[in-house]
Amino acid sequence: MDSNNRIAVIGIVVSNREESAKKVNDILSGFGSIIVGRMGIPYKEKDISVISIIVDGTNDEIGALTGKLGNIPGIKAKVALTY
Repeated sequence: MDSNNRIAVIGIVVSNREESAKKVNDILSGFGSIIVGRMGIPYKEKDISVISIIVDGTNDEIGALTGKLGNIPGIKAKVALTY
């Protein structure tokens, strides 16, 4: 692990899956080099999807990923830096 890297969990809530899924997946693909794991769960009762991403990257990379996701309408993304 690079000494400048952090381990983080990014929580993503998708409220308009049909409109934003391609944009979200394109962004995640672009940051694939820092993604360690991904889990997505549809929450049908609330008509949303929840995605959790584990990343290993610099603060700048993690911030850039979260910022790009947060700029998509209907997407909320939050980071928990863990290490």
